[in-house]
Amino acid sequence: LGQFVLYAVLAGGSLGTLSEVWGEIQQAAGATERLAELLSVKPDIVSPDNPISFPGKAGGYVEFKDVCFAYPTRPEQQALNNVSFSVDPGRTVAIVGSSGAGKSTIFGLLLRFYDVESGEILIDGVPIAKSDLEQLRLRIALVAQETELFADTVFENIRFGASNANLEDIENAAMAAQAHEFILQLPDGYQTILGEKGFTLSGGQRQRIAIARAILRDAPILLLDEATSALDSESENLVQSALDHVMKGRTTLVIAHRLATVQKADQILVIDKGSIVETGTHVSLIKKGG
Repeated sequence: LGQFVLYAVLAGGSLGTLSEVWGEIQQAAGATERLAELLSVKPDIVSPDNPISFPGKAGGYVEFKDVCFAYPTRPEQQALNNVSFSVDPGRTVAIVGSSGAGKSTIFGLLLRFYDVESGEILIDGVPIAKSDLEQLRLRIALVAQETELFADTVFENIRFGASNANLEDIENAAMAAQAHEFILQLPDGYQTILGEKGFTLSGGQRQRIAIARAILRDAPILLLDEATSALDSESENLVQSALDHVMKGRTTLVIAHRLATVQKADQILVIDKGSIVETGTHVSLIKKGG
């Protein structure tokens, strides 16, 4: 009888575990099905059949010509309205305006996450809608306010900017980004596994990893989306020093709210409700009362 009771207890426990595992299997099957559906979706934005090639030497000239755009979810609301401007190679343009004015939309269109409704965007004289999508995005590096890091090593997180880079390349990029010193202090240095989204790092450290990626990518065009707005003063100084390095010789468009970020810009675009309402340097806009 004792053996039978013991057998019943063990069998019951096994069946209970099996029911839990079966529930997890069903959840995984559902998630796999949704993932398969997502992967089967064809993107709306693709390269044309016969793309126009960019010039062999990347200059980084950016031009918006009478660009109009509304998001598909809000077709009645113009996000950009007849926006025109140009940025010469190696120059820095700051884009300022209130939340929802259209600043981030300019970045999204330049990366061709969407196509414009009318007008044209050109890089080095080539309409981006007629260019190869991969080649277009290889010419642009982005440092966003929220840095996307993966649950992988520091090495692999930086190498995401250029998959063929070696350790020396990555260390050089990290040094330029003011990140090398803190990386060496991590338990396993460049082989330290970061938590999901890099939660084990501070905000300033995550930003410097993102800047190291951008340096490694070595793209002629750099987009900075409020890259220092959420940092404390010490972290901001380190990040700003790293940004000054990566901006040298690159065409830079920067979205910012802080005065220090825009004072050094060669030109400032003031955006309001999807339109450019003022342009000029910091000094000229102050003189005009802008």
